[in-house]
Amino acid sequence: MSENFEADQTTDGANPDVRELSEVPAVEVISRAAVMLMSSAAEKLGLSDADPSSSPYLDLDEARRVITALAGLVTASVEYLGPHAGPIREGLQALQRAFREASSHPDEPGKGPGEKFTGPVY
Repeated sequence: MSENFEADQTTDGANPDVRELSEVPAVEVISRAAVMLMSSAAEKLGLSDADPSSSPYLDLDEARRVITALAGLVTASVEYLGPHAGPIREGLQALQRAFREASSHPDEPGKGPGEKFTGPVY
């Protein structure tokens, strides 16, 4: 399986930027997945708007699901992330805190999204 974007192809049909998925290191695949989950959670928390509470994308139920998936991924793969582990964990914790802040009735510490995997986030 390869990434393929026709607009980027050269005139002979070859794309010098395409890599076979088998050639992509696991840490890069995991990191990209984590970044995508982080971006999705940030959007669903309304963090892309100046006033997150009035964002048309604010959806705490969806944000909870994405943050929990991110926490599971990070917890399961932390030993393989090397120097990427710290920044990804910090991003996850920031999203967990932002979720608590956005909630009208915040979960108890340890009960928030993903906290069953990461432990309580204050």
